[in-house]
Amino acid sequence: MILTDLLKRLHELQWIPVLLVRLSVGLLFFESGRGKLFFKLQELSDYFVQLGIPFPHLNALVVSSIEFIGGICLILGLATRLISVPLGFIMIVAILTAQIEKAKTLGDFLYLPEVLLVVIFVWLVFSGPGQASIDHLITRRLGLSDEKR
Repeated sequence: MILTDLLKRLHELQWIPVLLVRLSVGLLFFESGRGKLFFKLQELSDYFVQLGIPFPHLNALVVSSIEFIGGICLILGLATRLISVPLGFIMIVAILTAQIEKAKTLGDFLYLPEVLLVVIFVWLVFSGPGQASIDHLITRRLGLSDEKR
């Protein structure tokens, strides 16, 4: 019985780790995007030229904007599933263009932070933002949530 009660309580609190992941990843991308967008856009463009990324100046602006806006969305839990797709795509491109050469073994590859971020974004696409989110409030307001009020 104690184990059952503990498991029930943990289930009720499952929104906490989802919130912590969203906040930490959201802050990471907010800060990264803000820095690139407002202070280092030319540096990023030059780096994209070195990597051979097409339309480097446009892509630098797009990537920085998605990271900045995406970070805000993750923090708020707004359009979480939707914004996780382009953020995950940016990480895949980063892996393939800038990080893959650093990985000599499978262990090296799995140790790349971008790989973990891709896994987190896939998880957010499928699990959603959790209860402490604007998305959750919207779905409840629209009557789309399975949960009791």
